[in-house]
Amino acid sequence: MRSAASLDQFDMKILVHLQREGRCSNVDLSAAVGLSESPCLARTKRLQEIGVIRGYGADVALEKLGSHVIVFSEVTISNHRPHDFRKFETGAGKYDEIVECYNVSGGYDYLLKIVAPDIAHFQALMERLLEDDIGIEKFSSRVVLRRPLDQRGYPLTVIATGKPSWV
Repeated sequence: MRSAASLDQFDMKILVHLQREGRCSNVDLSAAVGLSESPCLARTKRLQEIGVIRGYGADVALEKLGSHVIVFSEVTISNHRPHDFRKFETGAGKYDEIVECYNVSGGYDYLLKIVAPDIAHFQALMERLLEDDIGIEKFSSRVVLRRPLDQRGYPLTVIATGKPSWV
């Protein structure tokens, strides 16, 4: 496991604010975190250079674009050699509909988050993955009915300090 980047309270404040408001100006950011503009900009650039900030993106409202389904699929692969994992990951990475892929412990090997226009499209994707012969032994899927909680971003302060949010 890599060691954590050395960050102080101002770095954390910058990250927490940018995670919520990625499009804010440096003027707004510096005011929000309690730093003058020049040091705030220097810290932000440093966080980008060391890779803590990987990039910026829009929070797109999929429901405004049209009908869609989100499906979580649990995938078990046939063999468990390093080559087999790479083969599956490379194959799954070819499809834009697979927006997240996690190699997990437990009763299956991968958890995929899939976004598709409809169930028929999702089903066609899964059939295609099976046809691609990337090592899928079996899969089980769950269609998301609703999303009652949607936290934007990560619990940065909890991760950095190790202190639970409920304390």
